[in-house]
Amino acid sequence: MSNLFTALKEKVSGNNLRIVFPEGTDERILEAAGRLAADKTVIPVLIGNIEQISAKASDMGISVENMEIYDPANYIMMDELVAAFVERRKGKVTEEQARQILLDENYFGTMLVYLNKADGLVSGAAHSTADTVRPALQIIKTKPGVKKTSGVFIMVKDDEKYVFADCAINIAPDSQDLAEIAIESARTARMFDLDPRVAMLSFSTVGSAVSEETTKVADAVKLVNEMEPQMIVDGEMQFDAAIVPSVAAAKAPNSPLQGTANVFVFPSLEAGNIGYKIAQRLGGFEAVGPILQGLNAPVNDLSRGCNAEDVFNLALITASQALAR
Repeated sequence: MSNLFTALKEKVSGNNLRIVFPEGTDERILEAAGRLAADKTVIPVLIGNIEQISAKASDMGISVENMEIYDPANYIMMDELVAAFVERRKGKVTEEQARQILLDENYFGTMLVYLNKADGLVSGAAHSTADTVRPALQIIKTKPGVKKTSGVFIMVKDDEKYVFADCAINIAPDSQDLAEIAIESARTARMFDLDPRVAMLSFSTVGSAVSEETTKVADAVKLVNEMEPQMIVDGEMQFDAAIVPSVAAAKAPNSPLQGTANVFVFPSLEAGNIGYKIAQRLGGFEAVGPILQGLNAPVNDLSRGCNAEDVFNLALITASQALAR
C-alpha cells in the first residue's frame, strides 16, 4: 500500500495542484493538510471561518503558511461565484437563493473547482456522501458522453492491484451504464499504472446461461467494443474465468483476457459492494476508495470514520485525477 501512495505522491508533487477541503476545522483534515502543505505535495484549500481554522491549526502545531483559507461568509469574489452558479443551474435558482446556497462549504468548494480556482475536492469527514456528491452533480456534472458518475475501489495486497466497479453509486446499471463504467474504470486503472484488462462479470461465462441479467452484461461488452475498440474487455464472465488462466482455458478459450483480468465491472451495486468487502475481509486486500469517476473534475468522498491518513491518501488520488484530466 505504501508503494502505491509513494508513487502517487511523486507523480503529483511540484504541480501546484489545489485541493479543496470544505471541512476546514476538522482535526483530521487539518492534520492531513499540514502534511500535504509541509511536503509541498499539493496546496490545501481549507473552507471555513479563517480565525477558527487558524486557531485550531495553531493548537495542533500545524502551520497554515502553504495553505489557502476561504470563508464563504466573507469571500471577496462571491459575486462571481453567485453569477456562475445561477448560470450553471439554468434558472433553477435566483441570485438570492444562490448566495444562500453558496454559504454551504461543499457548494462553495465545488464552485471553486468548477471555476478552475482549484483542481479537485475532498469532503465527507463530517458530511454524508449525498452532501458531497450532490453539488458535484449539479455544478461540475459528468463528462460528455457519460450519463452517470460511478465509484471504484482499488484493491491492494502486496504487489497485487485490481480495480472493482461500481461498488458505490449505481444500484441497477443498464447496459449503457455498465459500458461507461468499464471505460472510466479502465482510465482509472491507468492512473494507478495498471494496463487495463476489463472483465464484465456475471453468473454466466460467454453464454453458459441466458437471462435478462446476462444479456445486459453481454450487450455492455458490445457497446464498449464500439466505443473503445482498442480496449481489452470481455464478458459476460464469471469471476473465476476472469482471473484464473486454467479456468479461462476451459470456460472461455477464445477470450482476450485469458484469465488475466485486473479491472472487474460488477453487474449491480449489490454484487460490487458484496464483492469488494469479501476481498477485503476474507482475502486480506486493502480497499482504497470509493474513488468517484466520470465527472468533469475530481470530487471524492471520505468516510465519516476516516482518519488523517485516509484524508492524505484520498487527496493524493484526487490530485492524480486532476493531473490526468
